[in-house]
Amino acid sequence: MNIAAANHTAVDRVVSAHGLRKAYKNKLALDNTSFDIEAGRIIGLIGPNGAGKTTALKAMLGLIPFDGQLQVLGRDPRTQRDELMNDVCFIADVAVLPRWIRVSQAIEFVAGVHPRFDSARCERFLANTQLKPNMRVRELSKGMIVQLHLALVMAIDAKLLVLDEPTLGLDILYRKQFYQRLLEDYFDEQKTIIVTTHQVEEIEHILTDVMFIRDGRIVLHAPMEDVGERYVEVLVGADKAEAARSLKPIDERSLPFGKTVLLYDGVPQSQLAALGETRTPGLADLFVATMKGTYA
Repeated sequence: MNIAAANHTAVDRVVSAHGLRKAYKNKLALDNTSFDIEAGRIIGLIGPNGAGKTTALKAMLGLIPFDGQLQVLGRDPRTQRDELMNDVCFIADVAVLPRWIRVSQAIEFVAGVHPRFDSARCERFLANTQLKPNMRVRELSKGMIVQLHLALVMAIDAKLLVLDEPTLGLDILYRKQFYQRLLEDYFDEQKTIIVTTHQVEEIEHILTDVMFIRDGRIVLHAPMEDVGERYVEVLVGADKAEAARSLKPIDERSLPFGKTVLLYDGVPQSQLAALGETRTPGLADLFVATMKGTYA
């Protein structure tokens, strides 16, 4: 019974990291970083430039050496990378496709390098687009490149999909399309997605969990529903500002006409409602407050 329970936990835990450390010259990119990621979740790994996001992803993918304990899908990326990559798909940027390559060649290439790529599934997705096998990437619009990229990604039956700024340089319309199709046509309870992006507002609605990283450390790791319960914003007028500040907000910002928005961690919404209009903060506002350094 105990062995079965332990095995079940190991399967459900896609990533288990404890005490990760990685230094580049004088920069500590990962500083005793620890976190767990369960299966069937969509994780937003969010932080400013240089916070350690990409380093954490590279460690998970076995692309860099590091100190500490790390298991990804039950494997050590440092010693079992080849086995691990059979179950992992990594996308760094939708613009990585070479401009000379044809649609058919891109499909053949991915089919040749990833054992879990399903060419038939890829072609079924492309059948609903204007993409043709002989088209070259340089002939495609940004939207068509997104469609090709999606087809290639969603045809890989990976247990873990890692996306590092996957929509960088795309217009907002195509960024939204990318994430929506990913959610509708790819994600299920057997798959886990880790995504980093600077467009926090655009992925907020698809996330199940959020991780904020600052200076190589995870400063917030929580399910989205817990974030909504834990953090509250209140909009107050000048007459209630001092009373609101006495409840020790973690951040505040001024608005026109003497209004102030204050952000609280763990203060009951019922208590704040007496001061003004309350609401759940957006992930971007919570991120800014966390990154200011006065709160962690």
